[in-house]
Amino acid sequence: MQGGKKYDVIVIGGGASGMMAAGRAAERGRSVLLLEKNATLGRKLDISGGGRCNITNAEFDKHAFAKHYGAAEDFLYSPLSKFGVRSTFDFFTARGLPLKVEARKRAFPETENAPDVTRVLKKYLADSKVEVRTGSAVVALQAENDRITEAVTLGGTYRAENFIIATGGMSHPETGSTGDGFKWLISLSHTVYPASPSVVPLKVREAWIKSLAGIALEPMKLTFYCDGKKAFSKKGRLLFTHFGLSGPLILNSAREVNELLKEGDVTASIDLFPELDLAALEKKVLDAIEANKNKDLKNVLAGLVPKGMSKIVPEMLKLKDPKLKAHSFSKEDRKRFVHALKAMPLTITGLMGLDRAVISDGGVPLTEVDTRTMRSLIVGNLYLTGDILHINRPSGGYSLQLCWTTGFVAGDSA
Repeated sequence: MQGGKKYDVIVIGGGASGMMAAGRAAERGRSVLLLEKNATLGRKLDISGGGRCNITNAEFDKHAFAKHYGAAEDFLYSPLSKFGVRSTFDFFTARGLPLKVEARKRAFPETENAPDVTRVLKKYLADSKVEVRTGSAVVALQAENDRITEAVTLGGTYRAENFIIATGGMSHPETGSTGDGFKWLISLSHTVYPASPSVVPLKVREAWIKSLAGIALEPMKLTFYCDGKKAFSKKGRLLFTHFGLSGPLILNSAREVNELLKEGDVTASIDLFPELDLAALEKKVLDAIEANKNKDLKNVLAGLVPKGMSKIVPEMLKLKDPKLKAHSFSKEDRKRFVHALKAMPLTITGLMGLDRAVISDGGVPLTEVDTRTMRSLIVGNLYLTGDILHINRPSGGYSLQLCWTTGFVAGDSA
């Protein structure tokens, strides 16, 4: 035991929600100890949003905002009333980090530098006089009479009146999100749904995808099919990778695709020209051919497809004569090409794993948490935040807002 000191609050996990919770509890005048297994705080936060940190989503109506959390919607009205999107803007702006809003209401720090967000939170901890111990992995929680008494680390044992678990889910395990909190919660009689990647890229069978790695397209329309029957369509930004597909359009379709994969074979088709119908697109192709009759067909058509995709035009055309002139393009082949542009076929073979997941689901169901305070309904002095909770959400700032909201409410209550 460390000198016999007993803290008011111990926060386990120095990520987004943990730092917010610790800072808020200390700001309320409590003695707070923050235990973090990594050598530094905010490792996952530092790489979030591709290093830019999609800090929240600028939807200021809490009811409209909460709808993005599916079944958790009704549980989140109370915590969002205490610390919502406007609170996030105010919190960071007041600490010298103004935010800017981009497409789909995604909010980022104006500096577009994720470590700046971590820096603000570290200063919040310091200003609030939180005691921080990094390199302190908790190996067990001791409990008596449905209350936690101690957090055990390899370096010592720490006591507190209240405990906040903010250890995150299982996406990006290289940052320390390895599901430690889930194991403790099971031992404390909580239900824990197993983690699965919920916002994650898709694996695709077609080899030509690799040749387009790094190319992003917007706006595209993607339609998914299960056993040949149309399931759903979405529009948005698409990113080709060496293993398949990513980008917001894909990430926000992954959960639905995962359900389809349980039912049968999943295929998809990309509409490269969602703003044009077949007739209008065919006219666009015809006009290009008429204007360049004596040029090589593949070069003419390469100028029609979205930037970066010209390299796969020969494969789409399957030309016997690579030097075929535009004026020799048959009506039948032209219609086949136009249909390919409107419905480029793909075979979905699966989802990437937790190591590539932007967000994973799983964790404690909200039926076991008083979301007005984030206190456990099973363990009297335990509070839960962020990805330790089983809440499905899309990409676009909704995951970090969940961290700010639940972290603040837990810290405020504990």
